[in-house]
Amino acid sequence: MSADLKMLESIQNTQSISREELDAILQTQDSFLIQELHKKAQKTATQIYGNKIYIRGLIEFTNYCKNNCYYCGIRNGNTKADRYRLTTEQILSCCKTGWNLGFRTFVLQGGEDPYYTDVKICQILQKIKSKYPDCAITLSIGEKSEESYQAYFNAGADRYLLRHETADEEHYRKLHPQQMSLNNRKNCLKVLKKIGYQTGCGFMVGSPGQTVDTLYQDLLFIKELKPEMVGIGPFIPHKDTPFANQPAGTLDLTLRLLSIIRLIHPHVLLPATTALGTIDPKGREKGILAGGNVVMPNLSPVNVRDKYKLYDNKICTGDEAAECKACMAARMKSIGYEVVTDRGDYKV
Repeated sequence: MSADLKMLESIQNTQSISREELDAILQTQDSFLIQELHKKAQKTATQIYGNKIYIRGLIEFTNYCKNNCYYCGIRNGNTKADRYRLTTEQILSCCKTGWNLGFRTFVLQGGEDPYYTDVKICQILQKIKSKYPDCAITLSIGEKSEESYQAYFNAGADRYLLRHETADEEHYRKLHPQQMSLNNRKNCLKVLKKIGYQTGCGFMVGSPGQTVDTLYQDLLFIKELKPEMVGIGPFIPHKDTPFANQPAGTLDLTLRLLSIIRLIHPHVLLPATTALGTIDPKGREKGILAGGNVVMPNLSPVNVRDKYKLYDNKICTGDEAAECKACMAARMKSIGYEVVTDRGDYKV
């Protein structure tokens, strides 16, 4: 066995990676080695989750945001964004559509919008849970206080997604305005875990200023946090942000990192994200074949889909929910996987 293949064995067996090994995998031009990396990751995922793909119904309920992150299309400073908020009735209607299509997890995602007070969020959660007691609800609404997180949890939220974006302080400063803090972001994630949420972190691949060193910090942070979910996808620039002219992250690098994350944190719920599908027509399929096991079709009303633009050229903005689900099921079937009607919880 070559030294490179031994390196993959070692990463898999120890569930850890060194800075040098990460550098070697990210830099290599050896297509056989990368193929083996993806195969190992895929096998690891199927040993735990079988050929089942979990679907999450994404409901993007507000594109107002008080933050001004430099990479994001719904940043507060983007005056060109066409802003909207969904009513509780609209959100419940999305859930009804999703439930009837076989979705058992709903992901309520939005900017950090002060309009949705804790009371409002809790009311929405309670209404969804009273109608669909067997569903899981994931929130992805940013940095809040411990009291807020606890209130959401008590009201029925099961999971929380909060991408950390980078675990490196200097890199964090290149991506976010001064009033935001990496320390607070990391602390939020630790609080979410403590409360009992299935917790997700994650980062963009190829964001401006990212290096092998910052990526290594990200992997160390994942090992330390032990999140139930990790969401990564390529950085894609948005034309109305300070990063408009920056190059996008690549499919290849994202797939390599998906596989590495699967090997060092084998039980993780790992989505093949919409951003992957945006940079490559078969991006989501490739993400699953690199070790992913979750996809997130959109349940948001079609008339707002195009307005929730974190990045440019986002796909699936015109398809009704039923089409998205059928399309996703067919895509997964084409590579030997089955989209299942299941909450899709983390398996210990």
